[in-house]
Amino acid sequence: MPYDKTLDVETFKQVKEFEDTRVTVGVFSYNGGEKKMQIVRENLDQTGNWRFTKLGRVTKDEAKEIIPVMMKAVENM
Repeated sequence: MPYDKTLDVETFKQVKEFEDTRVTVGVFSYNGGEKKMQIVRENLDQTGNWRFTKLGRVTKDEAKEIIPVMMKAVENM
């Protein structure tokens, strides 16, 4: 069964922006299933557009900003 965006329900979303990157923390439930946290990084390219990239590692400053958001997300799960 292919992914159907209409079945993906978002119950929480918060974005933290940094110099040339942003991290989004969200809580989603697909097709009435268990709520799950999603963490996404986007980098600003040279043309000024946001492009998805693997989150991988985070800096200390990013972690300090993102962890409280993740705790809020957990409360919405």
